[in-house]
Amino acid sequence: MITLRNYVNGQWLRSRSNSLLPIYNPATAEKMAETPLSLGEEVDEAVQAAATAFVEWRRTPPTERVQYLFKLKALLEEQFEELARTITMECGKTLVESKGELQRAIENVEVACGIPILMQGTNLEDIARGIDEFMIRQPLGVAAMIAPFNFPAMIPFWFMPYAIACGNTYLIKPSEKAPLTMQKVFELIDQLGLPKGVINLVNGSKEAVNAILDHPKIQAVSFVGSTEVAKYVYGWAAGKGKRVQCQGGAKNPVIVLPDADLEMTTRITADSAFGCAGQRCLAASLAITVGEAEKSFTEAIADAASSRVVGNGLEPTVEMGPVITAQSRERIEGLIQKEMNQGATALVDGRNPKVEGYELGNFVRPTILQNIDPAGGLAQTEVFGPVLGLIHADTIDAAIDLVNRSQWGNMACLFTSSGAAARKFRYEAEAGNIGINIGVAAPMAFFPFSGWKQSFFGDLHGQGRHAIEFFTQTKVVVERWPRDWSRQF
Repeated sequence: MITLRNYVNGQWLRSRSNSLLPIYNPATAEKMAETPLSLGEEVDEAVQAAATAFVEWRRTPPTERVQYLFKLKALLEEQFEELARTITMECGKTLVESKGELQRAIENVEVACGIPILMQGTNLEDIARGIDEFMIRQPLGVAAMIAPFNFPAMIPFWFMPYAIACGNTYLIKPSEKAPLTMQKVFELIDQLGLPKGVINLVNGSKEAVNAILDHPKIQAVSFVGSTEVAKYVYGWAAGKGKRVQCQGGAKNPVIVLPDADLEMTTRITADSAFGCAGQRCLAASLAITVGEAEKSFTEAIADAASSRVVGNGLEPTVEMGPVITAQSRERIEGLIQKEMNQGATALVDGRNPKVEGYELGNFVRPTILQNIDPAGGLAQTEVFGPVLGLIHADTIDAAIDLVNRSQWGNMACLFTSSGAAARKFRYEAEAGNIGINIGVAAPMAFFPFSGWKQSFFGDLHGQGRHAIEFFTQTKVVVERWPRDWSRQF
């Protein structure tokens, strides 16, 4: 049985922890590896290595730093198929979904390769007679990322390429539920010839997280996960004076107007709600129908949910895989039952499915719930599973009001043929990522991955120019030189 290792100061090291967590394929229940729950002192060793490396790495010209990223992009593309299979095997998502995730990771490397331009400051000569002023960007030092299980390849790349391109050194703690992908990524990083200590990997759980949050030499922390943990991470790290960006949970609504293209709307909403088994922070989890859209959309989305092919994501005909663990399956099924106990109706009930050949897998089929209370219960709870709640509103204003009353603000989408309605929605909807006839409003790598309200804690988001600003600090220089330059020569 493979026991995963840490990567510290350019070396693969076995953890000294006696605590090992088994990693199972969520579709087959096959034990694939064991991951160590590393000690706090092992985090310290990685941070010390990163701090030492920072002294020279920050002096490395950006044009040289990005050469390592060009190499990393090439290696990721060479190992694309194997990495995608690993994502599917440890997360459960389909192979198509895994390839899409990995492509998003590579796109972030591509954007970070533009750091010589993206990191440029500003300059203004003669702000007063004989005085010039300019602003430059400099790296922070050691930064760290606490990663979630659901996108083990993509999400670390929202941050890491930008951090090291800007001259910082880095530490990644992958999710203990899905650490295999990052282990393979670091096997590629090991081939880059980076100076020792620039990028480090420490496997672990809460002890490792706390060590990261508490370490005085870590200047910045990035986190993606549930809102509960995001608050914990943000409060602790910010209290220690660190820069922090924490992406939290979500309850993403889609509004369906009567003039929406029914076939497109149904297909896209189903892909959003049930893709990745609903385990993504941009999954559609509420559909708000307006006016006459209620009957036609309800029938169409129920058919789409009932017909979705569920199974092992490695099989080409499968459209949805399992959820990550048996505990997740039980939690999701419990939330469905709780909502039904409170008066909801299961239009499509995906609990306790039988998937032939994969009886031990963590499967929940797509589920559609009607008659849910917009003010509580499932409408305000992040399920993180393939469950879509249906709500009806008489007008677009009432629908937008439902969106804005939510504590969440990660994504909101509108399906319509009306430009006026689209403009009204994108202006009034209180969410960081807005979709118009889009079911998963995931920003490209050169835009920030936004989020509002209880879905994000901090100021600067991952990806694009927000990442550049997060991983650098500005220095303003005001200088005076003699007016008569001729005297100097």
